[in-house]
Amino acid sequence: MAKSRYEYVKEFEQDRILLPNTFIVIRIDGKSFHKFSKDYNFIKPNDLRALKLANAAAINVKRSIKDVILAFGESDEYSFILKPDTQLFNRRESKLISTFVSIFTGNYIALWSKFFPDSPLNLNNLPSFDCRAVAYPNLSILKDYILWRFVDTHINNLYNTTFWTLVEKGGLTTQEAETRLKGTLASDKNEILFKEFGINYNEEPEIFKKGSLIYKDEILHIDVFKKIDELLKNYE
Repeated sequence: MAKSRYEYVKEFEQDRILLPNTFIVIRIDGKSFHKFSKDYNFIKPNDLRALKLANAAAINVKRSIKDVILAFGESDEYSFILKPDTQLFNRRESKLISTFVSIFTGNYIALWSKFFPDSPLNLNNLPSFDCRAVAYPNLSILKDYILWRFVDTHINNLYNTTFWTLVEKGGLTTQEAETRLKGTLASDKNEILFKEFGINYNEEPEIFKKGSLIYKDEILHIDVFKKIDELLKNYE
């Protein structure tokens, strides 16, 4: 590129380089997705079409970026774990964030019609995602991060399942359902579902309860607590 007297502006660019020899987690999260899901009439508490769409977009990200070890998704978020010795974009945070979120969003939009054939996207109301990159210094902390997201999946899904059951089958308003569930434990929610509505939470689809884990080229719905050591044994 030819030099010019304007090139001095490049001096204002500041790159944040993520620490070497650390696991990098890129987490993508839906932006204003509560409104977006309402606008497109997502099924509550879980829309299988939307979950499968996110999985399809995520697996294409993993196929595009070979340094991804595994990925974990729930609801409208996805976490991608990069191997600790990756030199992708020289570990520049801005490049990593912009690349991951653009590939994921592009695939989400491109694949939309496959999963929502009867709900075409409105060009004035497209899905969007934000993104962050975090460096975790060792395998133990990385495992805790993955387990944190896995546990979060269960907590959120049990609450949402009970909440929307109270609204749609129990006739409560959303405010009444929120009040009913305030301060309840997991056992209380399970009891409400089973005793009042005959729903055994354990029989809910695994994708709802356990999220989606992408390992190699597979999408799995598994108990991550039992598999975490096996999944990451190459990085001990």
